Amino acid sequence: MSATVTRAASAGDTAVAVVRRVARARETGIALALVVVIVAATAANPGFVFSGDGFRDLLLTPSLLLLVAVGQAFVIITRSVDLSVGSIVGLTAYLTGRLFIDTPGIPMVAVFFGGILLGGLLGAINGVLVAWAKVPALVITLGTMYVYRGLNVAWTGSDRINASDLPRDFRGLGTQQVIGIPVLTVIAVAVLIAAAWYLRNRRGGREFYAIGSDPSAAHLYGLKVSSRIITAFVVSGALSGLAGVLYAARYGTVSSAAGTGWELQAIGAAVIGGVAISGGVGTVWGAAIGAFLLLTINRALPILGIDDFWQRAVVGVLIIGSIVLDRVLAVRQHRRLVAQREEAR
Repeated sequence: MSATVTRAASAGDTAVAVVRRVARARETGIALALVVVIVAATAANPGFVFSGDGFRDLLLTPSLLLLVAVGQAFVIITRSVDLSVGSIVGLTAYLTGRLFIDTPGIPMVAVFFGGILLGGLLGAINGVLVAWAKVPALVITLGTMYVYRGLNVAWTGSDRINASDLPRDFRGLGTQQVIGIPVLTVIAVAVLIAAAWYLRNRRGGREFYAIGSDPSAAHLYGLKVSSRIITAFVVSGALSGLAGVLYAARYGTVSSAAGTGWELQAIGAAVIGGVAISGGVGTVWGAAIGAFLLLTINRALPILGIDDFWQRAVVGVLIIGSIVLDRVLAVRQHRRLVAQREEAR
């Protein structure tokens, strides 16, 4: 009897601990903010959610940015940043169209592989320059952002990919649904779950956090800092490549402007989602919720009658507020650790 009571009490304590952990998580606050935005927009216009297109767009629109934000989170966790992701999306989106046009009958899987491979290769270039040349990631990726975009413009020229150039089955990925959920959203969530599992459960994932928290200590501990940084950029590039392929499926039309501005949106989504710009803190779950919040706000504010200027201002305030909050939490944690050390003495 006592053993049963003990187990029940232990289970209750565990449940309480889980609830407290979830309540204190940054991701919970961002998720609640997302819910508030959706409720407010739905109250103003029920079609925002309660219509076929409204519900579909609510899930579909942020899916591509989610992929890019997850890759960006890997890089930011290691105390770097990747400004070239938008250009990579544009390059791989155009590559996707050219593969279908220049190679009739090419398998869809081969096209996906080609886009991810190109994205990973461009990400590897970034990683090698950052890790081995010891040049700040902000400077390197700012340069490669313009280089990759220039290559895209030179390759595309005045040409563009039209929906009629793409196979019907491929275009169908942008509209098909599984149990009412868009296929692109299913793909994005599958990638999100895999990335979250890796960062939480694998040694390599935990090493990303160690490097971002203190690169010098990680070197002294014997971690392969350079290879991990390169890996983070490869992941970022590969996911941007995947997003580029899905961009072509989603929109059908691809020009040299595809992906423009996505780098700032991805960084904003990650930061809003609790990924500290100083590295070592945050989750891909937060980056994903940040992507949903960012694009849902962009859709919701016009419905609420808010001018375009204020739409951009709201996003800016969210980013600044997230950075300030990260700083405040870091200072509080430092003071708590100092207090605990003094008590131990």
